[in-house]
Amino acid sequence: MTTVFDGLDRAGLAVLVREYLLCGHLIDRAAMPFVFATLGMEGMRDVAINEWMGASPVYTRRMRRALDFEGDDVETIFKGMQLDIGAPPQFMDFRYRVIDAKHGEFELAHCGALMDVEPTGQPFVVTMCHHIEDPTFDATAAATNPRARMRPVHRPPRAPAGRLPHCLWNVTIDDDAEPLHEPEIAQRVATSRAATLDISSEGDETGEGRTDYRGPLENDLPFESFSKPTLIWLLREIALQGHLLTLSFTDSLQGRVDGSKAREIAVQRFTGIAGVAAQRLKHALGLGSDLAGLVKVLELHPAFHPREYIDVSVSPDLEISLHDCTGIGDRPGLSWAELLASGETAPLDAIVQAVDPRARCIPRDPDGALRTWGVEISSDPAAEKPEVSVTKISTGAAFSFESR
Repeated sequence: MTTVFDGLDRAGLAVLVREYLLCGHLIDRAAMPFVFATLGMEGMRDVAINEWMGASPVYTRRMRRALDFEGDDVETIFKGMQLDIGAPPQFMDFRYRVIDAKHGEFELAHCGALMDVEPTGQPFVVTMCHHIEDPTFDATAAATNPRARMRPVHRPPRAPAGRLPHCLWNVTIDDDAEPLHEPEIAQRVATSRAATLDISSEGDETGEGRTDYRGPLENDLPFESFSKPTLIWLLREIALQGHLLTLSFTDSLQGRVDGSKAREIAVQRFTGIAGVAAQRLKHALGLGSDLAGLVKVLELHPAFHPREYIDVSVSPDLEISLHDCTGIGDRPGLSWAELLASGETAPLDAIVQAVDPRARCIPRDPDGALRTWGVEISSDPAAEKPEVSVTKISTGAAFSFESR
């Protein structure tokens, strides 16, 4: 089976892995300003907690299986965090130290999330670094070992100002501790089609590169060392993390606002990350603003992977089609596939306009069984969508990876 990733070599696929991880992190950033405007600080806090607690345990277990590093020790917890969209490499520059099977620590040499909220004042810092991180860190650890706990040595607000590292945490597995129960929202997300989707490695594994992460923990995991089929598998699993996060987010949101407002914020979130991810892909792959660049960005955009979940095809003449797929009607939340199936065009416009501001997505045969859009080039460039501008408030939108 051929995939849209086949034209990239291992180095190019490794670039995409880092981009997918960072773009997955920015999905949350695309939504929270709109949640804050609707629900205030406490509402935004509670939605964020549920969003990450619902998705992270589910995709952590999936990633352990995908790269065959099953276990219940501290090292396994750290490996899972390295492949989590909540901790994209370098932007969230985690430095890990394993002391023994039951003890370890990590620090954040650089925390992009802190850089986003620190200028807004101490209340936002405390909300993120205390109220949100405490339950979500434990939920992530408990997905590997329910008796694991993460506790801060120090964390923001930074005292003294400018303190480095940004935070330091201990991780302990206490055999006598009461095991943490799976969060209720994670139990709901675990029943979704996304959570149970079967993604298998494709291609010939007899070539160069590693196929698992069974060796020792590596602080700067060299994605280039993995085989091409394994990298493609990784990309599809990372993209699925974004869909799981979306289901968890919309499930949490729907319990706090009415259906129309939940849908409005879901579309705003999808539109914001769609445009920012497209801009980053164009830059990372050195693509132009021509037809070829538009096709490539649409084909590789993480929102449209894995195809087993959201089946979007792009023709050479720029016809975008959403086929019947698992993501339409998935629960417990409101999926991106469902938004597209109901006729939302703004996220698609955000993607194509990130490549060429003159591009527009025009619905074709809106009453047909197959949802299809054509891409047309107008004479006038469109203004950047406000949802994209809001997402770009995050320093992650312009973040540059360095060679390590």
